[in-house]
Amino acid sequence: MTKEAKSSSTKPRGLSDRSRPGETVPAPFDGYRDVVRGGWIDENGHMNMGYYVVVFDYATDAWLDFIGLSRSYKAAHGVMTFSLESHVTYRRELREGDELRFTTQLLGFDEKRIHYFHQMLHAREGYLAATNELMSLHVSRETRRSAPMAREILEGLEEIRRAHRALPIPPQVGRVMGLKAAPTT
Repeated sequence: MTKEAKSSSTKPRGLSDRSRPGETVPAPFDGYRDVVRGGWIDENGHMNMGYYVVVFDYATDAWLDFIGLSRSYKAAHGVMTFSLESHVTYRRELREGDELRFTTQLLGFDEKRIHYFHQMLHAREGYLAATNELMSLHVSRETRRSAPMAREILEGLEEIRRAHRALPIPPQVGRVMGLKAAPTT
């Protein structure tokens, strides 16, 4: 399914779209919704693990739009983003038709990288279904090498960092996989 086929998603308002100076930055960002589709269901009768990653990618697109790294920005500046690392935790199963809500928390950034954390919540029941911690890289389309983000993107990220700094760090952040790792469920 192409990203253009996301008929059930909502378009987030980006940092540059805020109507009033001094309008607060959402903490966490809460700008993406979706619904579990029939094609995402596996033989166990719940959403297949691969589609968690797909819908987290859609939430990433909404997050990148919000911070200013939209398709139009990327085209105008000859840049793109690559995922350097991703860690998913699966907390509770989801079934066809379940409404999803995503929140995103900025964990850190530098001139070329953005570290952030998504939570996938059951929109009606409110439970945490899955998490996704990511590190994205800003890349030159011409050289396909890392490249610094524009000043206005970095300034927006700093504004978000100030707003998100008061949020608690979720227990899944930085989690190490293994039998000796503490359970998070």
